[in-house]
Amino acid sequence: MRVDGLYVSGTGVELPVPMAAEAARDAGLCDDWTVRRTRIRSVCVSEEPGPELAVRAARRALAAAGAGPDRIELVLHADTYHQGHDLWAPASYVQRGAVGNACLAVEVRQLSNGGMAALELGAAYLLADPERDSVLITTGDRFCLPGFDRWRTDPGTVCGDGGTALVLSARGGFARLLSLVTVSAPELESMGRGDDPFGDAPLTARAPISIEAHRAHLLREFGAGAVLERLQAGQREAYERALKEAGLAAADIDRFVLPNLGRPKMDFQFFEPLGIDPERTTWPWGSGVGHLGAGDQIAGLDRLASTGALAVGQTCVLISAGASFAWSVAVLQIVGDPAGAPFPHRPSPRGV
Repeated sequence: MRVDGLYVSGTGVELPVPMAAEAARDAGLCDDWTVRRTRIRSVCVSEEPGPELAVRAARRALAAAGAGPDRIELVLHADTYHQGHDLWAPASYVQRGAVGNACLAVEVRQLSNGGMAALELGAAYLLADPERDSVLITTGDRFCLPGFDRWRTDPGTVCGDGGTALVLSARGGFARLLSLVTVSAPELESMGRGDDPFGDAPLTARAPISIEAHRAHLLREFGAGAVLERLQAGQREAYERALKEAGLAAADIDRFVLPNLGRPKMDFQFFEPLGIDPERTTWPWGSGVGHLGAGDQIAGLDRLASTGALAVGQTCVLISAGASFAWSVAVLQIVGDPAGAPFPHRPSPRGV
Protein backbone atom coordinates (compact mmCIF):
# COMPACT_ATOMS: atom_id res chain seq x y z
CA MET A 1 0.00 0.00 0.00
CA ARG A 2 1.02 3.59 -0.54
CA VAL A 3 1.25 5.40 2.77
CA ASP A 4 0.75 9.07 3.48
CA GLY A 5 1.23 10.92 6.76
CA LEU A 6 3.03 8.28 8.85
CA TYR A 7 6.54 8.58 10.28
CA VAL A 8 9.14 6.67 12.26
CA SER A 9 9.71 8.94 15.24
CA GLY A 10 12.07 6.78 17.29
CA THR A 11 13.94 3.49 17.38
CA GLY A 12 15.79 1.55 20.05
CA VAL A 13 17.70 -1.70 20.47
CA GLU A 14 18.99 -3.90 23.26
CA LEU A 15 21.75 -6.16 21.97
CA PRO A 16 23.76 -8.40 24.33
CA VAL A 17 27.50 -8.82 24.04
CA PRO A 18 28.31 -10.84 20.90
CA MET A 19 30.14 -14.17 20.88
CA ALA A 20 32.76 -14.54 18.15
CA ALA A 21 32.07 -17.33 15.69
CA GLU A 22 35.58 -18.70 16.17
CA ALA A 23 35.01 -18.86 19.94
CA ALA A 24 31.78 -20.78 19.36
CA ARG A 25 33.62 -23.17 17.08
CA ASP A 26 36.39 -23.71 19.61
CA ALA A 27 33.78 -24.38 22.30
CA GLY A 28 32.18 -27.07 20.16
CA LEU A 29 28.97 -25.12 19.57
CA CYS A 30 29.39 -25.18 15.80
CA ASP A 31 31.75 -26.55 13.18
CA ASP A 32 34.30 -24.74 11.05
CA TRP A 33 32.22 -25.30 7.91
CA THR A 34 29.35 -23.25 9.37
CA VAL A 35 31.70 -20.40 10.27
CA ARG A 36 33.34 -20.30 6.85
CA ARG A 37 30.17 -20.81 4.82
CA THR A 38 27.87 -18.33 6.57
CA ARG A 39 30.59 -15.69 7.07
CA ILE A 40 28.86 -14.71 10.29
CA ARG A 41 31.53 -13.05 12.43
CA SER A 42 29.71 -13.16 15.76
CA VAL A 43 26.24 -13.41 17.30
CA CYS A 44 24.63 -11.69 20.27
CA VAL A 45 23.99 -14.12 23.13
CA SER A 46 21.75 -13.28 26.07
CA GLU A 47 21.06 -14.82 29.45
CA GLU A 48 17.89 -12.74 29.70
CA PRO A 49 14.53 -13.47 28.01
CA GLY A 50 13.35 -11.83 24.82
CA PRO A 51 10.52 -9.78 26.38
CA GLU A 52 12.92 -8.15 28.84
CA LEU A 53 15.22 -7.19 25.97
CA ALA A 54 12.18 -5.75 24.17
CA VAL A 55 11.24 -3.64 27.20
CA ARG A 56 14.67 -2.02 27.30
CA ALA A 57 14.63 -1.35 23.56
CA ALA A 58 11.15 0.13 23.87
CA ARG A 59 12.21 2.56 26.57
CA ARG A 60 14.96 3.84 24.29
CA ALA A 61 12.62 4.18 21.31
CA LEU A 62 10.00 6.04 23.33
CA ALA A 63 12.65 8.42 24.71
CA ALA A 64 13.99 9.05 21.21
CA ALA A 65 10.48 9.76 19.95
CA GLY A 66 9.60 11.93 22.93
CA ALA A 67 6.43 9.86 23.27
CA GLY A 68 4.79 9.47 26.65
CA PRO A 69 2.15 6.89 27.60
CA ASP A 70 -0.70 9.17 26.51
CA ARG A 71 0.54 9.10 22.91
CA ILE A 72 0.80 5.33 22.46
CA GLU A 73 -2.46 3.95 21.09
CA LEU A 74 -1.34 0.37 20.40
CA VAL A 75 1.51 -1.95 21.41
CA LEU A 76 2.50 -4.69 18.96
CA HIS A 77 5.13 -7.21 20.08
CA ALA A 78 6.51 -9.56 17.43
CA ASP A 79 8.49 -12.65 18.37
CA THR A 80 9.80 -15.81 16.77
CA TYR A 81 10.60 -18.23 19.57
CA HIS A 82 9.53 -19.09 23.13
CA GLN A 83 9.00 -15.97 25.25
CA GLY A 84 9.70 -17.58 28.63
CA HIS A 85 6.22 -18.56 29.80
CA ASP A 86 3.33 -20.63 28.50
CA LEU A 87 -0.21 -19.26 28.12
CA TRP A 88 1.08 -15.73 28.57
CA ALA A 89 0.82 -12.38 26.78
CA PRO A 90 4.33 -10.94 26.29
CA ALA A 91 2.93 -7.82 24.61
CA SER A 92 1.28 -6.91 27.90
CA TYR A 93 4.61 -7.39 29.68
CA VAL A 94 6.25 -4.95 27.26
CA GLN A 95 3.37 -2.52 27.72
CA ARG A 96 3.63 -2.72 31.50
CA GLY A 97 7.41 -2.38 31.58
CA ALA A 98 7.92 0.30 28.92
CA VAL A 99 4.68 2.21 28.40
CA GLY A 100 2.50 1.93 31.49
CA ASN A 101 -0.82 2.80 29.89
CA ALA A 102 -4.02 0.85 29.17
CA CYS A 103 -4.13 0.70 25.37
CA LEU A 104 -4.53 -2.49 23.33
CA ALA A 105 -1.42 -4.73 23.36
CA VAL A 106 -1.14 -7.61 20.88
CA GLU A 107 1.46 -10.29 20.11
CA VAL A 108 2.32 -10.80 16.42
CA ARG A 109 3.57 -14.19 15.25
CA GLN A 110 4.84 -14.28 11.67
CA LEU A 111 8.32 -15.65 12.36
CA SER A 112 11.10 -13.56 10.84
CA ASN A 113 8.60 -11.33 9.05
CA GLY A 114 6.90 -10.47 12.35
CA GLY A 115 8.44 -7.04 12.84
CA MET A 116 7.42 -5.90 9.38
CA ALA A 117 3.96 -7.47 9.75
CA ALA A 118 3.57 -5.46 12.95
CA LEU A 119 4.64 -2.33 11.07
CA GLU A 120 1.92 -2.91 8.48
CA LEU A 121 -0.71 -3.60 11.14
CA GLY A 122 0.36 -0.51 13.06
CA ALA A 123 0.18 1.63 9.94
CA ALA A 124 -3.33 0.42 9.17
CA TYR A 125 -4.39 1.11 12.79
CA LEU A 126 -3.20 4.70 12.63
CA LEU A 127 -4.66 5.35 9.20
CA ALA A 128 -8.04 4.02 10.31
CA ASP A 129 -8.58 6.93 12.70
CA PRO A 130 -7.04 10.40 12.19
CA GLU A 131 -7.14 11.06 15.94
CA ARG A 132 -4.71 8.24 16.71
CA ASP A 133 -1.18 9.35 17.52
CA SER A 134 1.46 6.60 17.71
CA VAL A 135 2.02 2.85 17.80
CA LEU A 136 4.86 1.10 19.63
CA ILE A 137 6.28 -1.93 17.80
CA THR A 138 8.73 -4.23 19.59
CA THR A 139 10.51 -7.51 18.96
CA GLY A 140 12.43 -9.71 21.35
CA ASP A 141 13.90 -13.20 21.24
CA ARG A 142 16.41 -15.42 22.96
CA PHE A 143 17.35 -18.50 20.94
CA CYS A 144 18.55 -21.25 23.24
CA LEU A 145 18.54 -24.96 23.94
CA PRO A 146 16.89 -27.33 24.60
CA GLY A 147 14.45 -26.20 21.93
CA PHE A 148 16.55 -24.06 19.61
CA ASP A 149 20.18 -24.50 18.60
CA ARG A 150 21.18 -21.09 17.24
CA TRP A 151 23.99 -22.62 15.18
CA ARG A 152 22.26 -25.73 13.81
CA THR A 153 18.46 -25.40 13.86
CA ASP A 154 18.38 -23.53 10.54
CA PRO A 155 21.55 -24.28 8.53
CA GLY A 156 22.78 -21.15 6.79
CA THR A 157 21.24 -18.90 9.43
CA VAL A 158 22.82 -18.18 12.81
CA CYS A 159 20.39 -16.59 15.25
CA GLY A 160 21.28 -13.81 17.66
CA ASP A 161 19.41 -12.60 20.73
CA GLY A 162 18.11 -9.08 21.09
CA GLY A 163 15.27 -6.65 21.52
CA THR A 164 14.22 -3.91 19.11
CA ALA A 165 11.60 -1.17 19.14
CA LEU A 166 10.13 1.42 16.79
CA VAL A 167 7.59 4.17 17.31
CA LEU A 168 5.35 4.75 14.29
CA SER A 169 3.60 8.11 14.47
CA ALA A 170 0.95 10.08 12.63
CA ARG A 171 2.34 13.33 14.10
CA GLY A 172 5.89 13.40 12.75
CA GLY A 173 9.29 11.76 12.80
CA PHE A 174 12.70 11.49 11.19
CA ALA A 175 11.62 9.05 8.45
CA ARG A 176 8.44 9.23 6.40
CA LEU A 177 6.86 5.91 5.44
CA LEU A 178 6.14 6.00 1.71
CA SER A 179 4.94 2.47 1.04
CA LEU A 180 4.68 -0.97 2.60
CA VAL A 181 3.89 -4.17 0.70
CA THR A 182 3.49 -7.76 1.86
CA VAL A 183 3.27 -10.82 -0.38
CA SER A 184 2.50 -14.26 1.04
CA ALA A 185 2.72 -17.84 -0.19
CA PRO A 186 0.72 -20.06 2.18
CA GLU A 187 1.43 -23.10 -0.01
CA LEU A 188 4.92 -23.06 1.53
CA GLU A 189 3.69 -23.22 5.15
CA SER A 190 4.95 -26.78 5.58
CA MET A 191 8.49 -25.35 5.64
CA GLY A 192 7.77 -24.82 9.33
CA ARG A 193 6.40 -28.28 10.15
CA GLY A 194 7.53 -30.80 7.55
CA ASP A 195 5.63 -34.03 8.00
CA ASP A 196 5.88 -34.01 11.80
CA PRO A 197 2.60 -34.86 13.56
CA PHE A 198 0.79 -32.18 15.52
CA GLY A 199 2.08 -32.24 19.09
CA ASP A 200 0.20 -31.97 22.36
CA ALA A 201 2.82 -29.64 23.88
CA PRO A 202 5.83 -27.62 22.72
CA LEU A 203 8.84 -29.63 21.51
CA THR A 204 7.01 -32.96 21.62
CA ALA A 205 7.52 -33.63 17.90
CA ARG A 206 11.28 -33.05 17.99
CA ALA A 207 13.84 -31.19 20.07
CA PRO A 208 15.80 -29.24 19.21
CA ILE A 209 13.78 -27.85 16.31
CA SER A 210 15.13 -28.77 12.87
CA ILE A 211 14.18 -26.45 10.05
CA GLU A 212 16.53 -28.47 7.85
CA ALA A 213 14.31 -31.55 8.23
CA HIS A 214 11.17 -29.54 7.53
CA ARG A 215 12.72 -27.88 4.50
CA ALA A 216 13.75 -31.25 3.07
CA HIS A 217 10.11 -32.38 3.23
CA LEU A 218 8.98 -29.26 1.35
CA LEU A 219 11.60 -29.75 -1.36
CA ARG A 220 10.45 -33.35 -1.84
CA GLU A 221 6.83 -32.22 -2.03
CA PHE A 222 7.22 -29.40 -4.57
CA GLY A 223 10.65 -29.94 -6.09
CA ALA A 224 13.73 -27.92 -5.29
CA GLY A 225 13.60 -25.81 -8.45
CA ALA A 226 9.97 -24.76 -7.93
CA VAL A 227 10.54 -23.83 -4.28
CA LEU A 228 13.66 -21.80 -4.98
CA GLU A 229 11.95 -20.00 -7.86
CA ARG A 230 8.94 -19.18 -5.66
CA LEU A 231 11.17 -17.78 -2.91
CA GLN A 232 12.90 -15.40 -5.28
CA ALA A 233 9.69 -14.46 -7.09
CA GLY A 234 7.89 -13.55 -3.86
CA GLN A 235 10.74 -11.38 -2.64
CA ARG A 236 11.07 -9.67 -6.01
CA GLU A 237 7.32 -9.00 -6.24
CA ALA A 238 7.20 -7.35 -2.80
CA TYR A 239 10.27 -5.23 -3.60
CA GLU A 240 9.11 -4.06 -7.01
CA ARG A 241 5.57 -3.28 -5.82
CA ALA A 242 6.87 -1.28 -2.85
CA LEU A 243 9.13 0.78 -5.10
CA LYS A 244 6.31 1.40 -7.58
CA GLU A 245 3.86 2.47 -4.89
CA ALA A 246 6.48 4.84 -3.46
CA GLY A 247 7.01 6.32 -6.92
CA LEU A 248 10.70 5.36 -6.94
CA ALA A 249 13.10 3.24 -8.95
CA ALA A 250 15.79 0.95 -7.57
CA ALA A 251 18.42 3.52 -8.54
CA ASP A 252 16.74 6.05 -6.22
CA ILE A 253 17.40 4.00 -3.08
CA ASP A 254 20.39 5.03 -0.96
CA ARG A 255 20.45 2.36 1.77
CA PHE A 256 18.99 -1.11 2.31
CA VAL A 257 18.19 -2.85 5.58
CA LEU A 258 18.20 -6.63 5.08
CA PRO A 259 17.89 -9.72 7.26
CA ASN A 260 21.08 -10.85 9.01
CA LEU A 261 21.37 -14.27 7.34
CA GLY A 262 24.39 -16.30 6.25
CA ARG A 263 26.10 -15.04 3.11
CA PRO A 264 24.89 -17.79 0.70
CA LYS A 265 21.27 -17.02 1.63
CA MET A 266 21.91 -13.29 1.26
CA ASP A 267 23.35 -13.82 -2.22
CA PHE A 268 20.49 -16.07 -3.30
CA GLN A 269 17.55 -14.12 -1.93
CA PHE A 270 18.64 -10.48 -1.90
CA PHE A 271 21.92 -9.41 -3.45
CA GLU A 272 21.66 -11.25 -6.78
CA PRO A 273 17.92 -11.33 -7.61
CA LEU A 274 17.29 -7.75 -6.45
CA GLY A 275 20.57 -6.34 -7.76
CA ILE A 276 21.62 -4.89 -4.40
CA ASP A 277 25.22 -3.96 -3.61
CA PRO A 278 26.10 -5.54 -0.21
CA GLU A 279 28.07 -2.43 0.77
CA ARG A 280 24.89 -0.35 0.60
CA THR A 281 23.19 -2.67 3.07
CA THR A 282 23.35 -3.39 6.79
CA TRP A 283 24.68 -6.91 6.26
CA PRO A 284 28.35 -6.04 7.01
CA TRP A 285 27.12 -4.96 10.46
CA GLY A 286 24.44 -7.63 10.79
CA SER A 287 26.96 -10.40 10.18
CA GLY A 288 28.37 -9.50 13.59
CA VAL A 289 24.96 -9.55 15.30
CA GLY A 290 23.18 -12.63 13.96
CA HIS A 291 19.61 -13.07 12.80
CA LEU A 292 17.33 -11.42 15.38
CA GLY A 293 14.21 -13.27 14.29
CA ALA A 294 11.54 -10.61 13.77
CA GLY A 295 13.87 -7.74 14.65
CA ASP A 296 16.49 -7.40 11.91
CA GLN A 297 14.76 -4.56 10.08
CA ILE A 298 14.19 -2.35 13.13
CA ALA A 299 17.70 -3.04 14.42
CA GLY A 300 19.21 -2.22 11.03
CA LEU A 301 17.27 1.03 10.76
CA ASP A 302 18.37 1.96 14.27
CA ARG A 303 21.97 1.23 13.31
CA LEU A 304 21.83 3.50 10.25
CA ALA A 305 20.05 6.25 12.19
CA SER A 306 22.35 6.16 15.22
CA THR A 307 25.58 6.18 13.21
CA GLY A 308 24.67 9.10 10.95
CA ALA A 309 24.49 6.91 7.87
CA LEU A 310 21.17 8.46 6.81
CA ALA A 311 20.92 12.08 5.64
CA VAL A 312 17.86 14.22 5.05
CA GLY A 313 16.47 13.55 1.59
CA GLN A 314 17.85 10.03 1.33
CA THR A 315 15.74 6.92 0.92
CA CYS A 316 15.98 3.63 2.77
CA VAL A 317 14.28 0.31 2.08
CA LEU A 318 13.50 -2.29 4.75
CA ILE A 319 13.32 -5.81 3.29
CA SER A 320 12.05 -8.84 5.17
CA ALA A 321 11.17 -12.48 4.66
CA GLY A 322 9.59 -14.99 7.00
CA ALA A 323 9.40 -18.76 6.67
CA SER A 324 6.04 -20.35 5.88
CA PHE A 325 6.07 -17.80 3.95
CA ALA A 326 5.73 -14.01 3.65
CA TRP A 327 7.80 -11.17 2.26
CA SER A 328 7.47 -7.51 3.28
CA VAL A 329 9.16 -4.37 1.96
CA ALA A 330 8.85 -0.82 3.30
CA VAL A 331 10.21 2.35 1.67
CA LEU A 332 11.24 5.28 3.88
CA GLN A 333 12.36 8.82 3.11
CA ILE A 334 14.55 10.60 5.65
CA VAL A 335 13.02 13.97 6.56
CA GLY A 336 14.84 14.83 9.78
CA ASP A 337 17.91 14.13 11.88
CA PRO A 338 17.44 10.86 13.85
CA ALA A 339 19.91 12.18 16.44
CA GLY A 340 17.52 14.83 17.64
CA ALA A 341 17.26 17.80 15.26
CA PRO A 342 13.71 19.06 14.72
CA PHE A 343 11.55 17.07 12.34
CA PRO A 344 8.10 17.64 10.87
CA HIS A 345 5.44 17.41 13.57
CA ARG A 346 1.78 18.19 13.47
CA PRO A 347 -0.38 18.48 16.57
CA SER A 348 -2.80 15.78 17.54
CA PRO A 349 -6.46 16.66 16.97
CA ARG A 350 -6.85 16.10 20.70
CA GLY A 351 -4.12 18.62 21.46
CA VAL A 352 -1.59 16.00 22.61
